[in-house]
Amino acid sequence: DRLKSARTLKATSVELHQTTMTADGVMQMRPVEDGLPVEAGSSLVLAPGGAHFMLLGLEDALETGQDLVLTLEFAKAGLIDVVVPVSATAPEPAGTSE
Repeated sequence: DRLKSARTLKATSVELHQTTMTADGVMQMRPVEDGLPVEAGSSLVLAPGGAHFMLLGLEDALETGQDLVLTLEFAKAGLIDVVVPVSATAPEPAGTSE
């Protein structure tokens, strides 16, 4: 399948972004135009420093403890609602470990 986009009632738009490291060590964040592949039987992890959603035009600030409902759009599976808990700290960036 392919994750194509997302939306929420809390923001005017949601963009799918990918963060990459350039040869000179600078991180760049770019919109993903044609979505991200999701292989059968696998998971797609969205996290800082990798693929992530950027919420634009939030109607109000998100508060810790609040849940954010995102509607994900997949090429084959269609629309799927997910609940994302809002926390005061960001999760670990992709590719890091303790």
